[in-house]
Amino acid sequence: MPAQEKEANRVRRYVTEVAHDEATVRATQQLRYRIFAGEMGANLHTRIDGLDYDEIDDFCDHLLVRETETGNIVACTRLLSDTQAAKLGHFYSEGEFDLSGVLALPGRFLEIGRTCVDPSHRGSIVISTLWNGLAEYVYQGRFNYLMGCASITPGPHGFAVDAVYRQIEPRHFGPKELAVKSKNPIPSWKRCQHDESGIPPLLQAYLRLGAQVCGDPYWDEDFNVMDVFILVDLSRLQNRYEKRFIATKVTTNAHATISALA
Repeated sequence: MPAQEKEANRVRRYVTEVAHDEATVRATQQLRYRIFAGEMGANLHTRIDGLDYDEIDDFCDHLLVRETETGNIVACTRLLSDTQAAKLGHFYSEGEFDLSGVLALPGRFLEIGRTCVDPSHRGSIVISTLWNGLAEYVYQGRFNYLMGCASITPGPHGFAVDAVYRQIEPRHFGPKELAVKSKNPIPSWKRCQHDESGIPPLLQAYLRLGAQVCGDPYWDEDFNVMDVFILVDLSRLQNRYEKRFIATKVTTNAHATISALA
């Protein structure tokens, strides 16, 4: 059997999809609740017990990774486009940062948030699968910028803001004109010099995709995390990451079909 036919007949362990019914959306919210409330101890202002559910969910698309053998949802994220945010009245990130400089950029924006992975399925395969689904969504929507908040948990002594920032390469920081202003900076009594936290895997994945960290962090009291604002200029993705995470048609047709990709 030719190699291409074997590949076509091979059942993938994980697949992505956008939730198209309420039951599937609720399943993603259950997973988020288990991770954020159960594992992280976040104080969720949820509308329904056992679900991580807020007003933004009703305006989002919910991208998920499903294990084909069991049908279980093992990872998810929610996606808020600029048109959806206009109906809602704001992006989620605007509750934490002043985004006036960023949102003045020309082009379409897609906000990613509430990303989580089931503990028993954490690894590069699931994240890569999620990214491939995200790439398809970006392509279909003709988006120019991907943005969102990436969280860093505190160590035993507090937030090692300076130490964590020193680990981020200079090329991953955005220009001054795109620096966002935190609406709740890390208080001095929560800051420390020790480097217990490091750069978490999800933020590392964003940085590998070409994300830029823009401005100072925000202290999310409900989640007890330090949020950094990240912006991905999709037109500037390095070739090796386009080949790995972006669908072939995005790589080959980007300049012809997507204007001002950032």
